[in-house]
Order: sequence, then C-alpha cells, then structure tokens
Amino acid sequence: MPTCIRSSAYIYAKKDFKKAFNWIKEITPNFDSDTENVCVGQYMPEYEESVIFILLVTFKWNEEDAVAALKPAEDTHPDGCLQKWFAREDSLPQEYENQACANPNGHRYSCDNAYIGNDEDVSSVLEEAFTTLPTRKAFSLWYAMAPVSRKPLPDMALSIQSDHYFALYTVWEDEKDDDRCQGWVRNIMKGVEKHSIGAYLGDSDFQVRRTKYWSDENAEKLRQVRQKYDPDGLICGYLDAGDRSGVNGLPNKHEWK
Repeated sequence: MPTCIRSSAYIYAKKDFKKAFNWIKEITPNFDSDTENVCVGQYMPEYEESVIFILLVTFKWNEEDAVAALKPAEDTHPDGCLQKWFAREDSLPQEYENQACANPNGHRYSCDNAYIGNDEDVSSVLEEAFTTLPTRKAFSLWYAMAPVSRKPLPDMALSIQSDHYFALYTVWEDEKDDDRCQGWVRNIMKGVEKHSIGAYLGDSDFQVRRTKYWSDENAEKLRQVRQKYDPDGLICGYLDAGDRSGVNGLPNKHEWK
C-alpha cells in the first residue's frame, strides 16, 4: 500500500456550515482519486459551540505527490477558518486512534444514515443535522462518494448509492437522556429522508426506521433467494419492529416519506 499518508484540515464555526460544506462538495468530484474528503459536524474541547471539521486524507508513494494532491484544497478553501493544517504527516494508526476517540466504549448510541439525492440542495438538507448536535460527543458526517458513485455497479447487494453519504452518530452517557437523544435522531431523519434515495443497511436500526437498501430489482432477487432456500426462516432475518417482515424480508421502501 502507499506509504506516504498526509492530511489537511479546515475547521469553521458552525455559522459557516453552508459556506464550508458547499466548497468541499463542489471540489470533490474532480479531486485527486487517492484522497478521502469528509465533512463532520462535531464538538472540540477548545470551543464552546460545535464546529464544522473538513478533513482530507491522501495516500501516496511520496511526499511530493501527497502535497500536490492536497494543494487544490489549500488554494481554494474559504476564508474564516478557526484552525487549519496542510499536508501534515499522518498514519493509519493515528486514524484508528481518532476513530476510537470519536466512538468511545461504554456509551449509549443512536445512529442513522441516508444517501442524499444528487439533485438536492444538500447543504440545506443537512444544515440542521450539522449545527444542532444534542451532546458534545455526538457528530454528523458527510462522506464524498463521487466520482466512484457514478460508476455502474456489478451484481451485488450494495445497489443504492449517490454522491452524498450522510450519517449521524448520537453518543451520550446517561440513560435519562435517551428520549432526548433518540428523539433528535428521529426528527433529523424525518426531514432528511424526504431528500434521500435510500440508506446503507449496516448503520440502520430496523426497529426504528426502515427505508430502501437495495435497488428494486436486487431487493426482489434477494426476497426470492430467501424464500427458495429458507422458506421457514431458520436463518435470522432483519429483526424489524415485531419481526414483522419475517421470511419476506424488508419491504425496501421509505417508511416516513
């Protein structure tokens, strides 16, 4: 694998969410293909309010190529950063440590996600999710899928995708906050779902919300395979509320839209 890992970051106040988000969204489709671009709404210890954290991580064989890959973002980022760094030395262990800090053990979690339609006003759709986090450990994430999302998919289970993957991870410690935090997730997703084409199955809670996880053709093919080879439901299904889907599987449609 490439041995030179470098990252750039641009941190903005939450009031600048649209300015920062629209910038990273616009430059991503034609950005370096070895660079991962993400935008996160989160709290940082040094700030009272949540911030908008834009991170670009590139994987190259040498420092010169890594710097060149990240330079277009450095040259075009909007003014007003609270903090920033450019082409800083990074590593996989460091990225794993960052993820461990963001997803602490011994906490309570409520998660959901959506693929936002390519023709939507994405910054308006996601603004509330990124600027109204209910706890200091919660965060919202936009992951740039373009341009890979424009390629035709082979015959596979992951059959829904768009340029914009959104996920929220609400993290808290005390049981007394369950209703407030879970309610925030539901309220956000009720608005977001109107503008989504579906969701990634792995970060979904079928007890709370069902939506589209496959193309219509693939969903029907999956249903037929299950009914042919496991008509009695010996293999555990999706365990939606009351296990109502049973051997038929999830209905593969938006529940709230």
